[in-house]
Amino acid sequence: MSKSPEEVHPKKAFGWAARDASGVLSPFKFSRRETGVEDVAFKVLYCGICHSDLHANKNEWATSMYPLLPGHEIIGEVTEVGSKVTKFKVGDKVGVGCLVGSCHACDNCKNNLENYCPKLIFTYNNIDHDGTVTYGGYSNFMVANEHFVLRIPEGLPLDAVAPLLCAGITVFSPLKFNGFTEPGTSIGVVGLGGLGHVAVKFAKAMGAKVTVISTSPAKEKEAVEHLGADAFIVCKNPQQMQAAMGTMDGIIDTVSAAHAILPLIGLLKYQGKLVMLGIPEKPLELPVFPLVFGRKIVTGSCIGGLKETQEMLDFAAKHNITADIEVISMDYVNTALERLAKGDVRYRFVIDVANTLKEA
Repeated sequence: MSKSPEEVHPKKAFGWAARDASGVLSPFKFSRRETGVEDVAFKVLYCGICHSDLHANKNEWATSMYPLLPGHEIIGEVTEVGSKVTKFKVGDKVGVGCLVGSCHACDNCKNNLENYCPKLIFTYNNIDHDGTVTYGGYSNFMVANEHFVLRIPEGLPLDAVAPLLCAGITVFSPLKFNGFTEPGTSIGVVGLGGLGHVAVKFAKAMGAKVTVISTSPAKEKEAVEHLGADAFIVCKNPQQMQAAMGTMDGIIDTVSAAHAILPLIGLLKYQGKLVMLGIPEKPLELPVFPLVFGRKIVTGSCIGGLKETQEMLDFAAKHNITADIEVISMDYVNTALERLAKGDVRYRFVIDVANTLKEA
């Protein structure tokens, strides 16, 4: 006779979860496993709100399992470590991003690309090794295998570093992989939201010339004066788009809504790369003609492996890179999700879990 989830996971926990595709979150009592020999247990201090949380809460990708407790930009303080844990001790400040498991045996895992493991386990809304559903960081504590726990460098503000565990690595990895780190490289960033604003910061720190591409003329001052972008293009302005044709080595596209990519391909130089990071609900139209005659590439990228994510955090500490955030209380989370759906945030909501999550 199989054990109940409460028997497999005997440690009582508390958080906020969605119960159905309305996406509305409410208090939720559940359980987590005991701290295993290779596990790190930690009190959750902060958790960022990712656009993926919004998609998952409302089952917009048709993969949601309810009750669904989101959150994969998690910062905490270690409270207990297993007997075989070597990298962390009680009191350390740590983070968990999008992954809590993988097979450790495939070629991707062996090459520090756990994010592309065919058996990867996401931090929430996934099935763990023991057959139970994973729950995320909108909760009072976490337990994770030490391999998937990250060290938070000293000096970084814990609330503003939280979004780097998803948004940060999501832009850092393709900048590196696609060779956009050479000083003087001309990079476009499409969309100035949670991903886009961090992409500007990382690209500038790497020495790139950065152009923000946006639908909103009102964001120009913010992009140039606050974030340090070198130029700004309103994509709905034909004159500005025409003037920038064929000028960019690469483009990081962070937009998660359906949009035309032909104009973006036109901005690329010969052999330029358009990297898709947003995941629209509907397929985009891919024009082949400009790809063939410009030897251009449209590619994608998904977060990063654990080694690269730690490298990103260390790079962020060296260059003082954090996300621009609005800290909220847990009981404000549904309003925050509504605002996020409208793009009404500058640029990432972060829940102050430790101080505002109250068990009913």
